[in-house]
Amino acid sequence: MGTTVYLDNNATTAIDPEVLDAMQPFFTEKYGNPSSIHRFGGHVKRYVENAREQVASLIGASPDEVFFTSCGSESDNMALKGFAEVHGSKTTIVTSAVEHAAVLSTAKYLKGNGVSVVELGVDSEGMIDTSVFESLSITPDTLVSLMWANNETGVIFPIAKIAAEVKARGGYMHTDAVQAVGKVPIDVQKDMVDILALSGHKLHAPKGVGAIYIKKGTMLAPLLHGGHQEQGVRAGTENVPYIVGLGKACELAAKHIQEENTKVRKLRDKLEHALLEKCIGAKLNGRIDARLPNTTNISFEFIEGEAILLHLDESGIAASSGSACTTGSLEPSHVMRAMSIPYTFAHSSTRFSLSRFTTEAEIDKVIAVMPGIVDKLRKISPYVNR
Repeated sequence: MGTTVYLDNNATTAIDPEVLDAMQPFFTEKYGNPSSIHRFGGHVKRYVENAREQVASLIGASPDEVFFTSCGSESDNMALKGFAEVHGSKTTIVTSAVEHAAVLSTAKYLKGNGVSVVELGVDSEGMIDTSVFESLSITPDTLVSLMWANNETGVIFPIAKIAAEVKARGGYMHTDAVQAVGKVPIDVQKDMVDILALSGHKLHAPKGVGAIYIKKGTMLAPLLHGGHQEQGVRAGTENVPYIVGLGKACELAAKHIQEENTKVRKLRDKLEHALLEKCIGAKLNGRIDARLPNTTNISFEFIEGEAILLHLDESGIAASSGSACTTGSLEPSHVMRAMSIPYTFAHSSTRFSLSRFTTEAEIDKVIAVMPGIVDKLRKISPYVNR
């Protein structure tokens, strides 16, 4: 089969070799606990703080507003549960129907515990209607939680515009920016965001490390109680090698963000245009504009998504049928359902997500293979000519 063509980078990314190199000493030589008083531990703490500065720089935050977590899901949980615990019975969470499960499941949990939850819909292109915020009741006890960019379609919400409306009326703005960080420019100060979640393994750092930005003055109750680490916001001994890796990955992401929006976008567009042209019954899911530069989601009418992925896998190509968190379900993803994509298209939605390591030769291979897979599966589809 040869080398795998990996186009599932919204699920996870390869660790950048420079990130791995930066991490290595903290498994062997520099293994001290950064909370220790002695120099061996204090020396390590300096690397943790350097990583904090690297993360903060990428998103336009102050280092003392960045706190390390285990992943984006933990950061999202901290945002919603922490806000609800502070604001009590007055809490209202406003979110959308296409959020990642880390937000939707947490909102559902909070709703079951008496918190008011408002779930907004999207149009057929996956975009939220910003005019709805004019009629919403937003108070200082309201947290609006919307993803910066959708993990399945790549559609980018106008977070800055929404945040300005929310802040003008005294509310708070949280964004799950897991898919957006490192792919599009983010400035939490300029964009008026109060809380932001990010995850290392989406930007070429390892799995198991993330961060949360909490604007000064924003009160969140901690999820974990214990030691004094992370200013008391997140107890537990710091995962130093992975934190160092996340910091290095953020530094590299800042250097490569133009490449994401030129080279990667060009390859994505080449793939997208070719598949829409060469594959009969192909349809783009999501907006043409206002989209991550690395993501395309295409449906192939009358074909099952699982069959497409299996045939791609046999050809050495890794893609996804929406979010990895929904893999195994025979139903279309909640994102496709929220967009009201017809079932004959929704069930075959296939996401191709690139990275800066994707090559043109890999894209050419997918273009060469995919039309044959679609033709073969359509001929045996039980939905054709019924």
